Amino acid sequence: MTEDGRGAQDLARAAEVIAARGGTLGSPLVIAAETGSTNDDAKSGAREGAPHGAVWLAESQRAGRGRQGRAWLSAPGENLLFTVLLRLRCIPARVPPISLVAGLAVRDAVARALGREADGDVVVKWPNDVMVRGPGGALRKIAGVLVESALAGAKVEYVVVGIGINVHARALPADVAAIATSIAIERDARAALPATGRAELLADVLGGLERDVELVAHKGLELVHARLTRHDALRGSAVESVGDGGRGGELHGVAEGIDLDGRLLVRREDGTLVHVTSGEMRLRLA
Repeated sequence: MTEDGRGAQDLARAAEVIAARGGTLGSPLVIAAETGSTNDDAKSGAREGAPHGAVWLAESQRAGRGRQGRAWLSAPGENLLFTVLLRLRCIPARVPPISLVAGLAVRDAVARALGREADGDVVVKWPNDVMVRGPGGALRKIAGVLVESALAGAKVEYVVVGIGINVHARALPADVAAIATSIAIERDARAALPATGRAELLADVLGGLERDVELVAHKGLELVHARLTRHDALRGSAVESVGDGGRGGELHGVAEGIDLDGRLLVRREDGTLVHVTSGEMRLRLA
């Protein structure tokens, strides 16, 4: 449904496309022209009894955010901004890996939208970004994930998975264009393929998330670990932690993959293997 009776043309069929897939995620679907934050909407809905699989989507967010409180800016109608409510019976330690599962679902949907030849260029950057690798190996962000949860004692009451995907934008500010991209930009660069409908993209992401998230919540990352390793943006690269203000932090070394608990493995120059549980890592320039 659409809260204000409006909706972009490529989202008009979203509920129909999702229903045709036969999954449990995506119903009910609430689409708003504008909201503060879809994650906040989902948390409010969860507290009011909304069911597992409910989705809140907005064309524009006044207070959209990424990790560490960063603002997520998006022009109305250009991108796909939504949050999925998950009611999972799992221990709190299984919540952080859900970011990686969501990243894989988004990665697969974006790669599908860009065509078979781009599959190897779409990768997951620990812990919650989806990137596109361009000529020369440069990575540019195409999507991000923000997972938040509520606990009831030692149990997870609910998890909300916020996802933002750059879809239709073709003109990015100069400072952003160096580090970000969109499906439209990548498709134009490859073969000027037709525009991607956001309804299909949304359904693809929800399908991928539904396929894997229950498995990971109950059994850990083992069953998706091979795929995660294959599409790991940092594996084998020199990396460094990002400190306050974007400065390089104290940890630097070579990324050696992601372990079964969802931690990034970094080998220091002295040979020490560090298991990174949180924070941000970036490619280290020579």
